[in-house]
Amino acid sequence: MFLVLHLVLLSVVLGASFVTIFLLVFEKDLLKMIVLSAAQSTFYAIALYILMVPDVVLAYIAVAVGIYTALLMFAVKKTERYEEV
Repeated sequence: MFLVLHLVLLSVVLGASFVTIFLLVFEKDLLKMIVLSAAQSTFYAIALYILMVPDVVLAYIAVAVGIYTALLMFAVKKTERYEEV
């Protein structure tokens, strides 16, 4: 029963991550893309926590959600916000 609950929760989190990736691909606003990328990274961190690898989760949150998002926002600040077609 406990294993089934973990697998269902894992599938829901990964499904939400795939929806976030789909939205990310078709977005034209770069700041919204960064927020969606941070959300996708958060879903992956939750999935890693469900898989019981807390040391990887701590490193992944620090790099993917924190540093990577900040660097992308700094880069967008130096360029234009909207992607041109």
